[in-house]
Amino acid sequence: MLDQTGFDLWADGYDQAVGLADENNAYPFAGYKQVLGHIYRQIMSQGPCAVLDLGFGTAALTARLYEQGCEIWGMDFSPKMRKTAQAKMPHAHLFAGDFTTGLPASLKERRYSFIVSTYALHHLRDQEKPLLIRELLPLLAPGGQLLIGDVAFATRRELEDCRAQAGADWDGDEFYFVYEELRPLFPGMTFEPFSHCAGVLTLEA
Repeated sequence: MLDQTGFDLWADGYDQAVGLADENNAYPFAGYKQVLGHIYRQIMSQGPCAVLDLGFGTAALTARLYEQGCEIWGMDFSPKMRKTAQAKMPHAHLFAGDFTTGLPASLKERRYSFIVSTYALHHLRDQEKPLLIRELLPLLAPGGQLLIGDVAFATRRELEDCRAQAGADWDGDEFYFVYEELRPLFPGMTFEPFSHCAGVLTLEA
């Protein structure tokens, strides 16, 4: 798993590397563009609104939302990625932080129409994911949605099949979403797959 320094070093080539893997339908980024496109369309169907993005990276998603008039709030632990994102979104409210240790008070004071995270929360262990989700839900405005786009699987069997197919390329330091294991904890959660290893988990306030 990349640490803060690793993400800083990867920042310049991140979008290119992800795009290449997506085009080749390769783990872990097969379906990446479809995932971001789905989240973008879901948010913009409501018109410009307040969006919180956890682990926004180079702002591949939020820069497009920003251009359409959304008010962007976000947190990322890579200084270089924050610098890249801030250049794209000069008036966005971007904070330094690591979501594995919780959200800063300045972000928890607000309410958001959408809270999103794309390809970031797989750094949380399986037992940590529900804790963060429960921390985020009260931050949604009435009718708001939590949208998680990531390496994700409907079942544990699908995850294991992907692991076998990926072989030595499988990242054992990442912990991927399994919908069938989260749904009992969040009965209203839905899952839409976009490739053999990616999808969007949705949970309404």
